Amino acid sequence: MAERQDVPNTEATARLSVAQAAVRFLANQFTERDGDRVRLFAGFLGIFGHGNVAGLGQALLEAELEDPGLMSYVLGRNEQALVHTAAAYARARGRLQTWAVTTSVGPGATNMITGAALATINHLPVLLLPADTFATRVGAPVLQELELPSSGDVTVNDAFRPVSRYFDRVWRPEQLPAALLGAMRVLTDPVETGAVTVAIPQDVQTQAHDWPESLFAERVWHVGRPLPQRAALARAVEVIRAGRRPLIVAGGGVLYSDASESLARFAELTGIPVAVTQSGKGALASEHPQSVGAIGATGTTAANELAAAADVVIGIGTRYTDFTTASRSAFADPGVRFVNINVASADAAKLSGVSVVADAREALDALTAELHDHRVPQEYRMRATELVTIWDAAVDAAYRSAGAGLTQTEVIGLVNTLSDPTDVVVCAAGSLPGDLHKLWRVRDRAGYHVEYGYSCMGYEVAGGLGVAMACPGRDVFVMVGDGSYLMMATELVTAVQEGIKVIVVLVDNHGFASIGALSESVGSQRFGTRYRYRSPDGRLDGGPLPVDLAANAASLGVDVISARTASEFTDAVKTAKASARSTVLYVETDPPASGPDSGSWWDVPVSEISTLPSARQARAGYEARKRAQRHHLRPSESAEAHRAAGEEPR
Repeated sequence: MAERQDVPNTEATARLSVAQAAVRFLANQFTERDGDRVRLFAGFLGIFGHGNVAGLGQALLEAELEDPGLMSYVLGRNEQALVHTAAAYARARGRLQTWAVTTSVGPGATNMITGAALATINHLPVLLLPADTFATRVGAPVLQELELPSSGDVTVNDAFRPVSRYFDRVWRPEQLPAALLGAMRVLTDPVETGAVTVAIPQDVQTQAHDWPESLFAERVWHVGRPLPQRAALARAVEVIRAGRRPLIVAGGGVLYSDASESLARFAELTGIPVAVTQSGKGALASEHPQSVGAIGATGTTAANELAAAADVVIGIGTRYTDFTTASRSAFADPGVRFVNINVASADAAKLSGVSVVADAREALDALTAELHDHRVPQEYRMRATELVTIWDAAVDAAYRSAGAGLTQTEVIGLVNTLSDPTDVVVCAAGSLPGDLHKLWRVRDRAGYHVEYGYSCMGYEVAGGLGVAMACPGRDVFVMVGDGSYLMMATELVTAVQEGIKVIVVLVDNHGFASIGALSESVGSQRFGTRYRYRSPDGRLDGGPLPVDLAANAASLGVDVISARTASEFTDAVKTAKASARSTVLYVETDPPASGPDSGSWWDVPVSEISTLPSARQARAGYEARKRAQRHHLRPSESAEAHRAAGEEPR
């Protein structure tokens, strides 16, 4: 046997700090799909403190001096907001691009946790680089360090573990390559993606190391399109052909797959009506003949009536959240069967459906080929069209004012009418998302951006900033209530700083209107949901607080226009669109006024025992609706099981 000869490693190295190496590495990461290659990171969002100013702060300064356009740094005002901005940017860019977010130790880091949860729940790629306490532990405890008597290696950054799709901590320079490569793998995987956290202690950030030059080579992460398995496709085709009243539920996966055209072709060919989830709204234009609008707890009466009678439900790129399924009461046919197309097997297996683990576009194109001769009954198509016509009339009525003052639905109608087809509406929490889901008429696949996976108050302005950064040339309308605005309006300052235009429609109804309505529905009489003075008897039911949100917005450097009538609001929108500056349109609305009812249900438990007649009445109604809830446990692919239960298609 020949004696092994050790070959010396002659690869060139670069001596850099850990922070410098991280910045250089991230600048050379790319994604590619369908032949289109883009840089993965647009840059860094951050706030410097003692944990990162000497490490990543110094490294980013060097990078800016070397090439200002390569890895730009944007100074934000709130760490949670910065994660929202990155997540919104990633969504607007089809999850192929994002930002890295750097913070200091302690509160700067933990402020990001809510944003991390939002990104992970919505499967949006964001890279979080929180600083950490000293790896050497010399001089411990340092400022903002958590001390646990039971453990010496736990820091506050461990709180990121349950809300991150990938977590690592770089205790030594040698660990950086593995941590970064692991992070890139998850960020660019459509199934695994979400918040990725790589914590780097403040002393490690500044340590020098000799890095192989190959670490900094341009690296392309290919985002593929998984094909459906033939057997799975055959099972799906069998179920779809057997259906007499099928319904498509299009989720966010349709948009991320860029499958809107494929969805339209499939729906036009078969005549199957298409309902959309919150994240899937835009997958099909509202005016498309097969579009029946939003589904579920915030859905249209058209989509929900079809869902109640559907014998086959084809879910495409949806997680089937409780709002989509109306807490599993939407699909009422006893023999309903599901076909689920999703890149994530966990979602494809839900509701005992026939699982097709595949890219949405590839699966739809394959189904179109297999079902080229399949059509739903003409009377079913006519019924869907009739239901949409009835709903459209309800939307038109909601867009018109019923009195002297503006209602929230009228404001939505005016923005929808006065905005351009390619403009984007952004929202997240409160009563606005429900009204937008039902009422907004989508004209462009990228024109609707409502975060409802986490429904996070405070996302709106920060998310609008991210969308505006991702979509230059489009006007971005941020719809936000006074409750969410008061939680986090700080990134208006960042928009002014960066010269980025957003149009914020600030709807002031002096309280938490959405939770107020929910409170009333469960018998709690809107308790604790109004912004009021405390009355002499100690209750929060006095007069309205003298909060001037318009003045507050003006103090942040944006233009502000107040409107009280439809005419004034129309002029305000036109002025804001013509301006190059960020503008806040302030309007007061009537809280009790609400949009048309979806005829659907959301499972929010009501107290079983109460001295309040309103709560007892609500409990009786809750128990009645609860009886309509379904488990959907029978396997959809088993036709024999359905026949045995007397559930032949009707």
